Amino acid sequence: MKNIRIFGNEEKYLKNVLKNQFRSSKNGYMVKKFENKFAKIFNTKYAIAFTNGTSTMHACLEAIGVGIGDEVIVPPLTMASTTLAVLHCNATPVFADVDIETFQIDPLSIEKKITKKTKAIITVSLYGLSPDITKILEIANKFNIKIIEDNAECFLGYYKKKIIGNLGHMSSYSLQGTKHISCGEGGVVTTDNKKIAKNIRLAQSLGYSTLDAKKNKIPKELLGSPNFNRHVVLGWNYRMSDLCAAVALGQLENLKTFVKLRIDCAKLYNQVSKNYKWFVTQKIKRNYKHSYWTWAAYIKNNKIKWLNFKKKFISFGGTAIYGCWKLTYKEPFFMKNNFNKRQKLISQKNLKNYKLNNLCPNAEYLQPRLFQFKTNFYNLNEAKKETLALKKTLDYFDKLI
Repeated sequence: MKNIRIFGNEEKYLKNVLKNQFRSSKNGYMVKKFENKFAKIFNTKYAIAFTNGTSTMHACLEAIGVGIGDEVIVPPLTMASTTLAVLHCNATPVFADVDIETFQIDPLSIEKKITKKTKAIITVSLYGLSPDITKILEIANKFNIKIIEDNAECFLGYYKKKIIGNLGHMSSYSLQGTKHISCGEGGVVTTDNKKIAKNIRLAQSLGYSTLDAKKNKIPKELLGSPNFNRHVVLGWNYRMSDLCAAVALGQLENLKTFVKLRIDCAKLYNQVSKNYKWFVTQKIKRNYKHSYWTWAAYIKNNKIKWLNFKKKFISFGGTAIYGCWKLTYKEPFFMKNNFNKRQKLISQKNLKNYKLNNLCPNAEYLQPRLFQFKTNFYNLNEAKKETLALKKTLDYFDKLI
């Protein structure tokens, strides 16, 4: 692989879009090519392109009628967008704990949090590893609840030999700059349900009457008519542009290469860290294939402080080490009920729950201890330097405990 991230047809496709000078007759054609290819790769009937990976989840929730008075179960150990999408629908987020070994949302905790108001569950394939979708589906089907997979960090991950992306009712992907493939900002939703796909398209595209599960274009002759009934439902303007789609399509064509490099980087981390019992890596159970948006581990020793570990890692030549996001309910806007007046729509019970210590004990234990190590290197030589720094850091602290 070349020592650059852009090495395919991205520039060629961009030039094709620019050559058309944004003629309305050509608008959306590159988006459609990207959607079709994405659906094929992820073995799903429908793929719908978005501006980002937060609008995707908002549209999914709108598509199944989530709104005021409804509850959506989410994990707190992830980027806040998963929860923000629920609040954007004027619904109530309810937090389920994570598995201490896999860091994924725990099916047992999900079931305990279900009420009569529960309308959906958003799972997160944290760091590129799928949660236990089989068990979660059993729970969802038992209570007639929809599952939205937040797969922003999981491209070409597998669960029981099935590609992640069509196991729940809908799946959301992000094309933000750090993801496996990117167009700067962007997102995609996949689903096999035609009705849901149409509703997602309507939510994405201002509720335009002529759109459906696969149709993303509004006929020019209708747009010019004064009698055209444009909007049949409330929608948002979350459509991906052809410029972004051009880059996304070029990236998508090389998806396997990008994912393989991340997996190869993770293998190097696994090799150098395997003999340190106090340094616990994310557990990958049988029949799971990790796609490694990042490689994660935590320190199971109170004598070693997170910041000291990072400083020593940098001193040994490491370049990129990140902490885990604060748990969403520990973020300032949750602590202060700063929901832009949406707190009026959330029950007092849930508002009080957000302030509890040990609301999600496993997540609260893991978050301050977790390290996220970079896998999006441009070649393995860069990754080898990083893993050498990790080995030296582990050896240094191993002698102190």
